[in-house]
Amino acid sequence: MFYTTVDRNDTSEIDYYEGNTDTASIRWINDCEYIIKKLNPKKQEERKDIHIKILTTSKNEYTFEFREVGKSKGSKGKARKIKDKT
Repeated sequence: MFYTTVDRNDTSEIDYYEGNTDTASIRWINDCEYIIKKLNPKKQEERKDIHIKILTTSKNEYTFEFREVGKSKGSKGKARKIKDKT
């Protein structure tokens, strides 16, 4: 299991993980699904877009499934809101 911190808005996100920072664009498909595309991929596998599907939501968290676009097998994760930007 790993943890990452993400700053996200409707069109982009910045991921912070183990001292690294990744920026990606977000394209919404519908209210529960979106595509992430890394803006500055360093490796070939980072060039592949990721499909995110939100499965369940509660007050401050949601469960989601993620997979490479074009692949049928994915993994699940959980996101938790830790603070609002002010």
